[in-house]
Amino acid sequence: MPAGFLWGTATAAHQVEGGNENNDWWDWEQTTGHIKDGSRSGLACDHFRRYQDDFQLLADLGQNAHRLSIEWSRVEPHPGQFDAEALAHYRRVLETMRALGLEPVVTLHHFTNPRWLAQQGAWTRPEVVDAFGRFVERVVRAYRDLVRFWITVNEPNIYASLGFATGEWPPGARDMLLAFRVLRHMVLAHGRAYQVIHREQPEARVSLAHHLRVFDPDRPAHRLDIWTARARDALFNRSILVALRDGRLRPPLGWGERIPELVGSLDYVGVNYYSRDRLAFDPLSPHRLFAREVRRECPRNACGWEIYPEGLYRVVRQAAEFGPVLITENGTADQDDELRPAYLLSHVRQLGQAVQDGLPVLGYLHWSSMDNFEWAQGFRMRFGLVHVDFATQERRVKPSGELYARICRAGGLTPDLLALAEARSA
Repeated sequence: MPAGFLWGTATAAHQVEGGNENNDWWDWEQTTGHIKDGSRSGLACDHFRRYQDDFQLLADLGQNAHRLSIEWSRVEPHPGQFDAEALAHYRRVLETMRALGLEPVVTLHHFTNPRWLAQQGAWTRPEVVDAFGRFVERVVRAYRDLVRFWITVNEPNIYASLGFATGEWPPGARDMLLAFRVLRHMVLAHGRAYQVIHREQPEARVSLAHHLRVFDPDRPAHRLDIWTARARDALFNRSILVALRDGRLRPPLGWGERIPELVGSLDYVGVNYYSRDRLAFDPLSPHRLFAREVRRECPRNACGWEIYPEGLYRVVRQAAEFGPVLITENGTADQDDELRPAYLLSHVRQLGQAVQDGLPVLGYLHWSSMDNFEWAQGFRMRFGLVHVDFATQERRVKPSGELYARICRAGGLTPDLLALAEARSA
């Protein structure tokens, strides 16, 4: 891999810190049925207090970077009022990372909203752009000496889909037009944040973390299946990236208006990749762009997602059209760590092929460093390289964590690891 390549992991504040009681996700968890295993985030991984030991463990495992998020509801518990102790806490967190040789990649919005913002309608209202800009300005001023890589918003397409189209996440709406409005506001907020960050810190590198999926026609020669897959790709994958390149809001984000703040607002492309969908044309599913997912027999993880390592190469190639690529999330749900070692080898191998083919890749951040609260799934889905006993908060490095440490220390797949990857894929 190139010099300076980032090898690390990723987390989100609400999933690991514990005690985030002032946001909309906390409120959502209190209603029975919202979390599939009946749990609540509660103490989560107690990372808010244990961050020093957790970061020491990551450094000991050979990592040189870590992605984390700043919890908005801690920093701005009331509109326009910033909490000095919360700001001081995150400074200590970032200073600890720096001292241990971990490059911070800081996310400013990772799915959670302060309770006061949610009560005002949050991302359904255009005023959220100003509110987010205010928060971003305060955070960047506080940490611009410690952070080079900023991520404005995590997975706006997932946030809008699950919160406002399917109703699985807060606020539980089921209104496709409302989902498109939310997506538009998140894109506009990214543009505002990009300008704010560069005004405060001209040398910063700014992106969003964009969830990219591979959409393939179930029948490769079937014209309508091909059309369906391309339509889903245009809507879910490309619309945001194109808007942030040329500043024009095309459907579903708008009707072609040009927003100067958005033009060229990606210094790199943060890519979250997990799986692919095989799609068939279905005239009875207009609400899904006439698409029906076809579940063929293939390797799948605990969430039922297809394990498709070649997709990582494909999304890197797609994203590289818009700038250098940083893999900001890639991982798999695996309760017993049976699938993850092979998953890691196969996906890092695809990433190495992308670099070898000349695609600009800045780093790879595995999701996740440790098992955590997996949103509506609760604690039952384990994505971590480190096992967490949520009753005792004991950490234990899994075999996949030890394997990833070998990759990080070597800076990629050594010949013996490459041979192991080839054997696992045979």
